[in-house]
Formats: sequence, C-alpha cells, structure tokens
Amino acid sequence: MAQTVWITGAGGLIGGYVARSAPPGTPVRALTREHLNLTDAAAVSAAFRADRPAAVIHCAALSKSVACQENPPLARRLNVEVTAVLAGLAAEIPFLLLSTDMVFDGRTGNYDEHAAVHPLSVYAETKVAAEEIVLANPRHFVVRTSLNGGVSPTGDRGFNEEMANAWRAGRTLSLFTDEFRCPLPAAVTARALWELLAAGAPGLYHLAGSRRLSRWEIGRIVAARRPELNARREPGSLRDYQGAPRSPDTSLNCAKIQRCLSFPLPGLEEWLTAHPTEPF
Repeated sequence: MAQTVWITGAGGLIGGYVARSAPPGTPVRALTREHLNLTDAAAVSAAFRADRPAAVIHCAALSKSVACQENPPLARRLNVEVTAVLAGLAAEIPFLLLSTDMVFDGRTGNYDEHAAVHPLSVYAETKVAAEEIVLANPRHFVVRTSLNGGVSPTGDRGFNEEMANAWRAGRTLSLFTDEFRCPLPAAVTARALWELLAAGAPGLYHLAGSRRLSRWEIGRIVAARRPELNARREPGSLRDYQGAPRSPDTSLNCAKIQRCLSFPLPGLEEWLTAHPTEPF
C-alpha cells in the first residue's frame, strides 16, 4: 500500500480541493482542526511517527489578514511555529508550503521568484518567515498563490463566497479599481500542486491565474456568474482606504511553474466560461 500524503487545512478552501483531487492510488490524510491540533507539537509528532507520510502539503494557516493584524502572536503561532514543527518532522520527505502573493508590497506587479519580498501586513510577515524556514531544506517547496475561489466546506473561504455572502445579505461592495491580483479557481491550484509534487523539483514557485484583474473586474465576473444575487457594487480606490496597508499590484509571473505543468494556467474568466456548471 502506498504511503499517505498529509494535507493540512483540509477543512479550508484550497486544502479541501487538494484532498479531493489526489491522483489515483494516492492515499491522503485530510487533516482538519477536529482531527489534529497543529499547535500541539507533541500530538503532531506522535501522529507523524505513526503515519510516516510520504509527503506533506501544508495548506493550514491563519489567512485572514484582519485576524492576523488583530492578533500577531496567534498569527505567528499558526503560520510560523506550526510550519517549523511540520517542516522539521518532514525533513527527509517532500514538504510543500502554500504561501501568498501578499509577501510583495505591490509597487510594480508581475513578480517572479527572484523579486525581493516586502511584506506590508502581519499575515505577509508571518508567511515570509515561514518561507525562510521551509526553503532552508533543499527537499522542500514553497508555492505562492493569489486569490483562490471555489466552494469551501464552511462557505466563506473563497473570494467568490465572500462576495456572494455580502450580496446575499443585501450589502453593496466597494471594489477597488486600482488593486490588482491574479485570481485562480482552487480546483486549478490543487491540480497544479499535485503535478508539481510529482515533478520532484523542489524550490520556490508562483502559482496564479494568467490574467491580472482589479478587484472591480473580479466583482464583475463573479456577479455575472451569480445573477440571482442581484449584486450591488460600486467602484472604489485604494487612495480612499483607511485600514491597514494594502499592496496595490501583487500580480505574479508564473512562467517557472508553468514549465512543470501539463496544462496552461487559465485566467479566471476563461476558466469559468469553460466550466459553466462548476460550482463557484
């Protein structure tokens, strides 16, 4: 029997898709908070020794930027300390950390893997620290991704779900016309992660949609997909934003990972057009 691959954060958006899309014959252990408390290092070590997994795909994180800003110690515990424990246990096997495009300050966009990081938020700072831990091992992978959409177990993890929930509640969303990301369906992210792991080429990679879109454009695309919600939206600008610092353009250059994949990374609108019945 093949060794199990651990998937942390399987109760979240990307982790859920990764767990459900494992290649045929690849057993996975889909870890959620109910199955294993990742902050309990002793319990994690005992489970790891019992399972002896063949690889680990680490999707679990405190990924809500506002929550990280409000509680930096918790963000560090979940995003850095947990990663350090898992990466240490997985020192002799492939370990893949899911990271974020938010490690960049967004002043230029089209960032490749050689670009210098400059985190503006607590969330981004913890991800940079976690990346450094993981990349110290030549067997390990770091994959930075952008906004991911799809259907999560809790119904609130994908950017499309957040928008839909707001519109369902009758809210009008102010969407920036001058903040840019490269959104991607989580189903595509999951497929790419499995292919990258199979390719056996550790290192740092960028994984995102092939089209750079503003928040306003993303809202238009999601609203068109869900006409029953009668989406209410208005254009906004980062110039008027009063909250924590935001990166205006974290678009990613994904040429490196594209060479490892059997399929072209799609733009969000392109993928939705090709999958008209896919839940999103």
